[in-house]
Amino acid sequence: MSFDDLQGWWLSYNTLVYGLGVYGLMALSVALTLSCGVLSLASAAFMGVGAYCASLLSLHTELPFALVLLVGSLAPALLALLVGLPVLRLSGIYLAMATLGFGEVLRVITLNLEITGGALGLNGIPERTTGWHIVLALGVVLVLLHRLRESRFGRAWEAVREDEVAAAASGIDVRAVRLAAFTGSAAIAGLAGGLHAHYTFTLAAANYGFEPAVEYLTMAVLGGIAGLPGPLIGAAILTLLPELLRGLAEFRTAVSGGILIAVILFLPHGLYDPARWLRRSR
Repeated sequence: MSFDDLQGWWLSYNTLVYGLGVYGLMALSVALTLSCGVLSLASAAFMGVGAYCASLLSLHTELPFALVLLVGSLAPALLALLVGLPVLRLSGIYLAMATLGFGEVLRVITLNLEITGGALGLNGIPERTTGWHIVLALGVVLVLLHRLRESRFGRAWEAVREDEVAAAASGIDVRAVRLAAFTGSAAIAGLAGGLHAHYTFTLAAANYGFEPAVEYLTMAVLGGIAGLPGPLIGAAILTLLPELLRGLAEFRTAVSGGILIAVILFLPHGLYDPARWLRRSR
């Protein structure tokens, strides 16, 4: 393969390659809340907050890209902290409905604000994201989450997920633990949004609504939350599957859905399930 062929391939598929990293971050964001027993559908909304904040800074200021991404992460984290205080009193399907409603409120507000471009969205966002930005962001998030899972705080998250009553009886502040997971998840989603906006060059409120939120949740569930590789596996599959099934034309959506249903039925804990592998090896 010549250099011209490689260059042509990259021009055709660079968005797909970048998407593997960005959607991997989103799957990790969702897995972070699931690991604490928090079923949230606000991940796409927080991604949108990060994307819009970072994009507006790039369009109207000359701040370094690192600082732009930092603000894009901190803004949704602060918003999650404020929203999480009342919302995280709920649990299960009620929490999912509340976070979904929050996301829809943000979407409607975005559609009616002049600074966000309204229904037309933001256009002309400078191309600042490169491959090494995504790799570095993914690496930093993986290291932090790994250290967190191995810490006392990470074990508290698992205890809350398994049994909130028992965790509270053992002295764990359940509300604080859930709020920390919710806030950390929003920060990761905001970082993903900032990176995403600076290689797609345009933003629209529809990209951060209900359907993307469900897709990110599916990535985490498909891969499994037993370990950090799980969400990355799920994100890679759901990102590449439409491209791999392109030859099936209009049937690819049905085939993709069938594959997901089969995995959920036969692998309820996701594709990455070390405990199941250990049981089978024994």
